[in-house]
Amino acid sequence: MLHMGKQHSIVIAEDHTLLREGLKSLLHSLPDMTVVGEASDGQAAVEMCDRLRPDMVLMDLSMPRLDGLKATKLIKKRHPDMKVLVLTVHGANEYVYSALAAGADGYMLKDASNEEFSLAIQSVLGGKAYLSPAIAGDVVRGYLGCGGGQADSGWTQLTTREQEIFQLISEGYKNREIADMLVVSVKTVEKHRSNLMQKLDLHSAAELRALALERGMVLRRKEVG
Repeated sequence: MLHMGKQHSIVIAEDHTLLREGLKSLLHSLPDMTVVGEASDGQAAVEMCDRLRPDMVLMDLSMPRLDGLKATKLIKKRHPDMKVLVLTVHGANEYVYSALAAGADGYMLKDASNEEFSLAIQSVLGGKAYLSPAIAGDVVRGYLGCGGGQADSGWTQLTTREQEIFQLISEGYKNREIADMLVVSVKTVEKHRSNLMQKLDLHSAAELRALALERGMVLRRKEVG
């Protein structure tokens, strides 16, 4: 949940100066948002996040030196609790799946309205995943068209424990962390994970996150402290 009155620090990673300026202006118009850094390429964004530790990064995908997908993956590996909201012109399913697989917490298109921009920022900072409505339908249909149609029937076959582990995986927890939380062995978690992936006909973390979005699940990262 987004805490009102708390200042949220944001880094903008975008190689077009005019768009960066526009995003900065929009963010400054929102309550409790502070832009602490601007990067014009992916490598600079990663280094800036290491140095400034912002709450969120607004990430373009097409940037020099290091693209947004690779930058997102590096940032989430080094700072799992740091939020990454992708802001891009690319609406094709493969870009969305790749961004989710890299660890992005949200995905929206650059032609979004100011209202949608504000909603996406608030949602991701509040611990919820965000997928732009303009592409959400296509993403789900694309997922279903690739074999995900078995997911609904598969979901009813999941045990209560498998559903619980699915949710925890969606939230970004690792097998060891899940084992500790549920007081079971890592091998037990791995077995449940393999079973649920097979029942749902899922083959990657990106597909799992897409299904979680489709089902309206909250994907949240662990709170710090």
